Formats: sequence, C-alpha cells, structure tokens
Amino acid sequence: QEDSDPAVHESLSIENTLWASTVVASGTVIGVVIYTGKETRSVMNTSNPKNKVGLLDLELNQLTKALFLALVALSVVMVTLQGFVGPWYRNLFRFLLLFSYIIPISLRVNLDMGKAAYGWMIMKDDNIPGTVVRTSTIPEELGRLVYLLTDKTGTLTQNEMIFKRLHLGTVSYGTDTMDEIQSHIINSYSQVHAQNSGNSTSSTPSRKPQSSAPKVRKSVSSRIHEAVKAIALCHNVTPVYESRAGVSGETEYAEVDQDFSDENRAYQASSPDEVALVQWTESVGLTLVNRDLTSMQLKTPGGHILTYYILQIFPFTSESKRMGIIVRDESSGDITFYMKGADVAMSTIVQYNDWLEEECGNMAREGLRTLVVAKKSLTEEQYQDFESRYNQAKLSIHDRNLKVAAVVESLEREMELLCLTGVEDQLQADVRPTLEMLRNAGIKIWMLTGDKLETATCIAKSSHLVSRTQDIHIFRPVATRGEAHLELNAFRRKHDCALVISGDSLEVCLKYYEHEFVELACQCPAVVCCRCSPTQKAHIVKLLQHHTGKRTCAIGDGGNDVSMIQAADCGIGIEGKEGKQASLAADFSITQFKHIGRLLMVHGRNSYKRSAALGQFVMHRGLIISTMQAVFSSVFYFASVPLYQGFLMVGYATIYTMFPVFSLVLDQDVKPEMALLYPELYKDLTKGRSLSFKTFLIWVLISIYQGGILMYGALLLFESEFVHVVAISFTALILTELLMVALTIRTWHWLMVVAEFLSLGCYVASLAFLNEYFGIGRVSFGAFLDVAFITTVTFLWKVSAITVVSCLPLYILKYLKRKFSPPSYSKLTS
Repeated sequence: QEDSDPAVHESLSIENTLWASTVVASGTVIGVVIYTGKETRSVMNTSNPKNKVGLLDLELNQLTKALFLALVALSVVMVTLQGFVGPWYRNLFRFLLLFSYIIPISLRVNLDMGKAAYGWMIMKDDNIPGTVVRTSTIPEELGRLVYLLTDKTGTLTQNEMIFKRLHLGTVSYGTDTMDEIQSHIINSYSQVHAQNSGNSTSSTPSRKPQSSAPKVRKSVSSRIHEAVKAIALCHNVTPVYESRAGVSGETEYAEVDQDFSDENRAYQASSPDEVALVQWTESVGLTLVNRDLTSMQLKTPGGHILTYYILQIFPFTSESKRMGIIVRDESSGDITFYMKGADVAMSTIVQYNDWLEEECGNMAREGLRTLVVAKKSLTEEQYQDFESRYNQAKLSIHDRNLKVAAVVESLEREMELLCLTGVEDQLQADVRPTLEMLRNAGIKIWMLTGDKLETATCIAKSSHLVSRTQDIHIFRPVATRGEAHLELNAFRRKHDCALVISGDSLEVCLKYYEHEFVELACQCPAVVCCRCSPTQKAHIVKLLQHHTGKRTCAIGDGGNDVSMIQAADCGIGIEGKEGKQASLAADFSITQFKHIGRLLMVHGRNSYKRSAALGQFVMHRGLIISTMQAVFSSVFYFASVPLYQGFLMVGYATIYTMFPVFSLVLDQDVKPEMALLYPELYKDLTKGRSLSFKTFLIWVLISIYQGGILMYGALLLFESEFVHVVAISFTALILTELLMVALTIRTWHWLMVVAEFLSLGCYVASLAFLNEYFGIGRVSFGAFLDVAFITTVTFLWKVSAITVVSCLPLYILKYLKRKFSPPSYSKLTS
C-alpha cells in the first residue's frame, strides 16, 4: 500500500472470525480462543446418564420382600407349634431352609430371559422396521407411560419446507394457482426486455415519469413482479453446482459446461425456509443462478441474466426477527432495500394496511410459517448518507450493537408492503393419527421445542396435538414473581385448555411457584414449551417424575434432546436429519415417529402383561411347594423333615415346569390390530392392575389352597399305601402346574403346546428312572418306587382326582369372573 492511501478502518465481527481448521492463504492472524472444553455449549448441556430400573422390577422387589417376611413368619410359627422343644433355633434354621422355595430365585432369571425375548420380538417386527432395542432391562416401561415429551423439528416434522401460499393483500395464491403467477412473471419480463431492446440507452427514462406522477394503484401483474423479485433477492442462499464426473478434460470448459444447468443446481442456506422460498421463485420462472460476496445473478424466464450488486446485508437474529439486504440493479442503477421477517417485527415497519395481521393469523391457523416481505427504494444520496453513518456505528467501541441497530432502524420506516409468504414444514407421515391414538390411550403429550412461540403453536394445531375445538392458553412472558402469580391465577380460571409457555417464563414460574405450576400443567391435555434449552428439557422431565410419580417417556432426534432422553424413564431416539446422537443415547431407537404407536400399544402392552403373569406364576410355583412342605411337617408332629429329595426339588423348577412357565412370554390378550384400533385399552395398564398386592394376594391364596389340597388329598386317599405319598403328591403337583399354565394363558401358541407336552414327557420318563427319589426319607422307610404301582388304575384315578379338586374350582371361578365382570380386552375378543 502507498503511504498516501488513507488507513482502512473495519469493525471486527462474526464475518472476520476464523473457525477451527481454517487454512489462511495470506496475511496474519490474531487469535482468541473463546470457549473450549467444559465451557462449550454442547458439554454444558449434557448430563451423566443414569441406570434405569423399570417400575415392574421395583414392584416385584416389594413383593419379594413380602415373601421373605412370610418365610420367616412361617418358620417361627412352625417352631412355636413344635413347642420350642430341644434345640429349637436349629429347627428354626432347618425350617427356613425347607421353606426357602418361597423366595423365587428363578424369578430374575426368567424375567431377564423374558426381557431379552421381548427385545428380539420388537427388533423382528416388520411393521416397525429399523427399530433397535439398546437396553434389555426396561421393555415393560413401554406399557406404563403416562407422559410423552417430544421434540418438534425433525421428530414431529420432517425438517423439509415447502412453499404453500403467496398473499398480496387483495389476492392470494395457493398451490393450485401458482401457474397464474408464472404467466404474470413471463409477461412482465418479456415486456421489460422489449423496452430494453427498443430503448438502446436504458429503461430508466421510460420509468422516470411514473415516479413523479401521483400514486396509481398498481396492476396485479406488476405487484406480483415486485413480490417475486423481492423474494428472489432477499435471502442468504447460495446456489452450488457439483462438478460433473466424466468431464475430466479442460477445467474451464467443464465449469462453463456445468454453470447454469438446472438439474445440477443445489441451494445451501442456514435455514430450510430460505431454500424453500428460492426454490419457489425458480419454479415460477425467476432463478437464482449465481452468488458471491458482492453480487448475485438471476435468470429470467426468457433466459436473460440480471445482475444485482449486494451493498449491505443485515442478517437475521433472534432479537430482530428479520433480515434485510440492499441491492443495486446493474442495468438501471436503482438502489432498493428489501426486508423480510416475522409479522411481529414487520407490522410496525411497513406502511399502514388493514390485512396483514388478519392474514397472518389465517395462515398460522393452517400451520404455515409466515414471512412478511417489504421494500424501499433509495436514492444515491440517501444510501451514501446511510452508509457513512452505518460504518461509523460499526466502529464504535461502546454499545456497538445498539448503535448499529439504531442506524438500520432509521431506514426501516414506512416501507412498502409487498407480500406475505406461507411456508409449510411438513409433518412426518401419520403424525396426526399417532398423536390421536396416544391421546386416546390416556397419554399426556408435552411438546418441548427450541422454536418460537408462533411456530410451535402452529405445529401443535396442525399435528392435532391440540384438538381443533380446544382453547389454548398462551402464557404471557413473565419476569418477576408478581407477574408469574397473576398469570398463574389467570390460567387457573381456565378449564381443559392447552398451555403454551416459553422457556424464560417457565424458569420464573418454577423458581417461585414450582408445585402450583406443575399441578396446573399436569391437568392440561397438552402442553407446549417453546424456546427450551436442552437442560430445561431434562429439568421438565425430572419435575414430572418428582411431582407425579408417573412414568415418563422422551422422544427426540438431535443432540439437543439427549439429556431429556437420558433423564426420562424410557428414552426413544429417532434417526433423523440431525445425525444419530439421540438414537444412540436412547433406550429404543426408531426410524419414524409413527412407529411409537405400535411400540407402546402392542409391544409395551405385551411386555408388561407377560412379565406380570410370568413374575406371579414363578412366585406361585414356589409358594405351592412350600405349602405342601408345611402341611407335611404339621401332619408329622412338626418334624423338620424334607418332603422331596434333592433332584426332585431341582427338577421341579427347571426341567418339569420351566418351559411351560416361560412360554407365558408368548401370550397375548388381544391381537396387535385390536390393540392399535382400541388404544383405550392402554389406559388400564397405567393403573398397574396386572401386578399389584391385590393380584399377588389372590395368587398366594390359590397357592395355599392348591398346596393344601394336593398334600391332604395324597394323605387321605393313600392311607394304606402311605409309602407312596411322594410319588402321588409330586405327580399331582406337576400336573397341577401344567394345568395352571394352561389356565393363565389367554391366546395359545403352538410352542406353548409343545412346551406343555415336553415337560409332561420329561416327568413321565423320570418316574421310571429316578425311582429312588420317590421314596420317603429313603433310609427310614426303606421303600422305593415300584413301576408296578404307578401303572395301576388306583394310582391313576387317585392322582387325577387330587388334580381335578385342586384345579377345577379355579377354572369355574375364572369362567364366572369372565362372565360377570369381564376385563376390557375380553369384550373385544369375544
């Protein structure tokens, strides 16, 4: 640089920032590291994952504790009845060992194998392809959910925008009338080019008289022309061309070759909304073909290229809610300031009009994201004046942002309103019926999103998260305790309305009125929290768990949902456009939101029902044999002598009854189609009635009844052949167990039948081989089981009689119960 040149002053901003891994081609760099390590946003927003334990496991733990107390009590009672004779404490421990079958040790093994089976079934389900079960400990949780917390963008929506509506104030164009816009554009540009070619100087003189004449109402055609041009210019989109494979020759030709081919063009921008707008202008005939830092080029329907120089860009910020651009037309030299933004920000900037607010409301009700587009023509003097003030403001050291904003605002006055655009972020497939199904299943849905309030409300309506007839209470922004109190009172007066609240207001309410707020919010059919940070999402999950004690499920698709997924009782991740962070951190990973319906209604329901039946059956299996031991001991003067010898006890829980009992994991009460058709069935599950102290007590009574009948029956019927009491009672016991499994099963599966007969076969075979175990106390009685006795008719009819007495009453009771108070699912199966 020459010394005489004036020094260039330029402000430091995001434009001059070098991001990580940048290569510097020339010049020097002064570096400042702003945030690293634990101070980066992503690290500050993550939390340590916890180990998740299902509600069913906790309930079974409670029941096991109760069984342990029963074991101790029973042993003490036995020793007391014995009269504390001799070394009674030794007898106490012998009784503890004899009755130890009350504690179901095989329960955990059976349950864990069952959980693995459910996981396998979920992954093999063709109706929800791509589903991955990443944890094998909590499949039953899917059947107990009361709150579903979902992210919006990418979870409920596809994160793909489509242009739907253009409104000019007097006329509105939808998807079916876009061809009219196209014909207007073609006409207006052909006229301009005709003028240009006829007027060799330029089109400026022909346009001069118009500006001095009084304002005439513009024709629709010219208004469309202006609006489309504004949309095509006011954005931050860059067209990108992939260099073609195949043209490997001279690079210059390759570039010329690929330059404006429409098929090869892709648009890049920071937001999908912008891309949707530019793609739409291309579809009506005005195409963005090139853009660099200082200019952009548009191609008209006639194939002419128009160049515009970019003088200034005012990027979109979450505070200003608008973006602006100042461009100079190369052919005419006209300078125009274009601006687009949210209706909230733009309504005060544009000239007075009577339709903007109403039309924005109408579009929002259709679930469209609206943008208001406006323009202002500037003279050269006006622009120069603005530029000098703007540069001055950018160099100020104190309050730079405020000063810059003030200078830009001096331009943003009395702008000409051009049009209103509506863009739709399309919902994922079947989101509406899925949310409808979940709502009918009694699940309360909360939508937690980082988006702005208007959009969140839109999507809540269009996805039917909030039904059309429902009132919505939008929680006004609150900053102080007093405001929060007033707003809460206003909300309390409304009944059955959905709540929409922003993250900041939520924070204030939770700070001062946590309990009251959560109580009110939990009564709402739907809640929408917008502008939520990831930490806030996780905080809301923990609040619900803490205050309601109900099971929560979180579903999301991006890294910002990970903390919420980890905090929930059951986390579901969707593999979306934002990568696999959420799906890898989740307990279950699905490919589309609609799969959640089947995952909960069918697999969640089955897992819970089956595990509950399996758990209680395993307990019943231990109780019945302990009851028989207790009866046996009490008959023989409370002697602590075992009824069954080693292998019979081992075989009882494994080879003789294991397969039929485990086959309960194949049981289903209703067909999957029914469960999806009647989601109301899911409501019953959340009450936890399949496994409770009530059902547990019923099973305990059944066990005591059956154990008593089996033992007393054997003693009564076989007084003469007393030596054979073990063979008789054990055979009856095995038959009873197999029949009880058959009684518990609701829908038969061929594997269940195989399991029943396999176990029976194993037992019959062992009767022949293990004869020394069937004698009582082997040495004292010295009796062995003779095959001749088992094959007698007496043995068969007496065993059958005992088994019938122990099982038939239960079959009759079950039949009567189903007749007079049928469970909700049986009404559908009949």
